[in-house]
Amino acid sequence: MAAELTVHQLIATHRPTLDQALEAIRTRAYWSPHPEHPKAYGEHGSLDMAAGKAAFDALLGTRLDLGQPGTDDFVGGEVSPYGIELGVEYPHADVDVLLPAMKAGQKAWRDAGAEIRAVVCLEILKRISDRTHEFAHAVMHTSGQAFMMAFQAGGPHAQDRGLEAVAYAYVEQVRTPDTAEWTKPQGKRDPLALTKQFTPVPRGIALVIGCNTFPTWNGYPGLFASLATGNAVLVKPHPRAVLPLALTVQVARDVLSETGFDPNLVALTAERPGEGIAKTLATRPEIRIIDYTGSTAFGDWLEANARQAQVYTEKAGVNSVLVESAGDYKGMLANLAFSLSLYSGQMCTTPQNLLIPRDGIRTDEGPKTFDEVVADLARSVDGLLGDDARANALLGAIVNPDVKDRLEGAAGLGEVALASREIANPEFPGAVVRTPVVVKLDGAKPDDEAAYMSECFGPVSFAVAVDSASDAVELLRRTIREKGAMTVGAYTTDEEVEQAVQEVCLEEAAQLSLNLVGGVYVNQTAAFSDFHGSGGNPAANAALCDGAFVANRFRVVEVRREA
Repeated sequence: MAAELTVHQLIATHRPTLDQALEAIRTRAYWSPHPEHPKAYGEHGSLDMAAGKAAFDALLGTRLDLGQPGTDDFVGGEVSPYGIELGVEYPHADVDVLLPAMKAGQKAWRDAGAEIRAVVCLEILKRISDRTHEFAHAVMHTSGQAFMMAFQAGGPHAQDRGLEAVAYAYVEQVRTPDTAEWTKPQGKRDPLALTKQFTPVPRGIALVIGCNTFPTWNGYPGLFASLATGNAVLVKPHPRAVLPLALTVQVARDVLSETGFDPNLVALTAERPGEGIAKTLATRPEIRIIDYTGSTAFGDWLEANARQAQVYTEKAGVNSVLVESAGDYKGMLANLAFSLSLYSGQMCTTPQNLLIPRDGIRTDEGPKTFDEVVADLARSVDGLLGDDARANALLGAIVNPDVKDRLEGAAGLGEVALASREIANPEFPGAVVRTPVVVKLDGAKPDDEAAYMSECFGPVSFAVAVDSASDAVELLRRTIREKGAMTVGAYTTDEEVEQAVQEVCLEEAAQLSLNLVGGVYVNQTAAFSDFHGSGGNPAANAALCDGAFVANRFRVVEVRREA
């Protein structure tokens, strides 16, 4: 009875938030229940800045025992991109024991219904939100994001994406009524009458394969979409970014237990160094849903080999910005400079290729040659990052040695318009901090094409000279079609060029941002309003979030009876 009372309390507490989320995804207007400012936390039981930092510090060097069945070892080894050894150990699972235990709780979770599952998920998100400062440090020291970005993207923005997934999941599940009375007239004979019952049933156990750069932002949509649709969820974090998702699993297990459900509906499996358990897990027959963010190679492997599962992948692409003309030249340069610099370009949405006519562009400051545009952009980046304190706050740290190697190798691909420089971080001397590099390439040269048509993840951008605006549009089309794109940007004052770019993005299913000059950037998306990816080009086979992202995580089973 206590558990039932708790569930009813959760409905009373969280149903208004769920209703607001449902309205937000209907209108696509701005809304968020999670404050973006650090000073908004500290009341009503949430951790303030000092308490959140203390909670994070208390985790270092500890063992996070989640009480999961099948734990056969504890593993760790995370080292912060800022040079700190975290020293946290996590449960390593014997999946032959853990997976059956996870499945055992699904019946009660299925029978609870869509609304109860939704409000339990919202309670999980609320408790995570109360610990946003603690989670921010966990994200910062596993991803290399600067603190404010880790706080916002790893905290409220990630929580927004989780809530958005719950809202979409709820909509799709209640689209079909629970019951129906069906009567078919038979003329002079008695009508045929049936009572029909419709139940959303989960596919099975869902596997979330976490990423290094955005463990919560990229992990929460799949986790909460699967959980809200009745599936148990096994979380396999990236070996370098375990802590944020381990804390998430811990919170989820606590809430499930307190509301009378089996905590094993959500579990964690960490891996030993070099163990590579993702492939083994992904092809287990118990795994029926997979969410993955990461390299194209492994995403393609999952789509080809995890045939028993519904696979949702966000892989990689080559994001382009077409620069044909500018009505606010300084605003364009400032907006692009920020987009190239944010988190050292370590975002799947960061622009890589800047497609600029070799004869130059028209601007509100008069004509600008190709070389002038690129030089002015380089100066804009230098101005933005000229102060080391501000640069550290924007760039964060290089997340892993592969990114550093790509950055250093890019200088040999063409003429360097903006050289990368090293920045010291006084607070974290072990951090590897680098400013972006911009390299000039010629769109007509095959050797240059090999560079700009390959993803170069990190703070590397190519200024690609093209023969005309129409050539830029066709190169944009080919890039999206062959390599995929999470984002596309364009700057133009020409209506025909704008229409041509828009038509390419509609035909190739790429999300487009036009003439951004203010405080919104091509590499940022807002939950409840913007779609992240489209699922329609090679960069991703799903969008965060839409109905298609949640609807195939459950099936509706019908039971018919004579009335």
